[in-house]
Amino acid sequence: MARMEFVLHAGGKVSPVARDMRRLINAGYTGRDQAAVRHHIEELRAHGVPAPASTPTLYAKPASLLSQGPTIEVLGGHTSGEAEFVLLVARDRVLVAAGSDHTDRELEKVSIEKAKMMCPNVVSREVWDLAEIRDGWDDIVLRGYATAQGRRVLYQEAPLGAMMTPEDLMALVKGRTDGDPEGLALFSGTVSMLGGEILFSDRFEVELVDSRRGRTLRCDYHIAPLSYLKD
Repeated sequence: MARMEFVLHAGGKVSPVARDMRRLINAGYTGRDQAAVRHHIEELRAHGVPAPASTPTLYAKPASLLSQGPTIEVLGGHTSGEAEFVLLVARDRVLVAAGSDHTDRELEKVSIEKAKMMCPNVVSREVWDLAEIRDGWDDIVLRGYATAQGRRVLYQEAPLGAMMTPEDLMALVKGRTDGDPEGLALFSGTVSMLGGEILFSDRFEVELVDSRRGRTLRCDYHIAPLSYLKD
């Protein structure tokens, strides 16, 4: 379990919210356009990542791997972030955050599930109430930025209308899990990389931009390879 503190923007007010996160699930290949999903699978296959047996997919992780820190530590220099929206499920409401499912790309060639276990999932501190933003959801834009050697590039970009709806995503999880969904952090799966190339960066940023309401959620962190031991 991970105790996490958030800042909720809802009803024109800003208030602190604490959540005990008991489960962490990464969804994958969740695009509404299956042709785009297949394109993303082929992108990853070109980097040695095996195709899944079926889509969409779900991967369970320990909730202790959730992070809101400014820096994550990883093993080696071949890891990368993935821009996603995050559903934080509670009995009274579902909150929405920006997040990144950071992944070890070398280990992913052997096992996607184990690759995801090697890195934290990063989630924003600021959140929205899903019920308040559900109208206009499809027009919210998800963006990922990668910075390497001082150069910041737009790495991913798509409207949420390109991805499974929150309701369909939660129904998928409900049909494949046991127990109470209270305390679930559900990462949405990601969108294709602009240019089709995985970037290994020093910093990764995620934005959820709601232009209709004039506000943005941000998740921003540095990547620090564990390199302090001498040979």
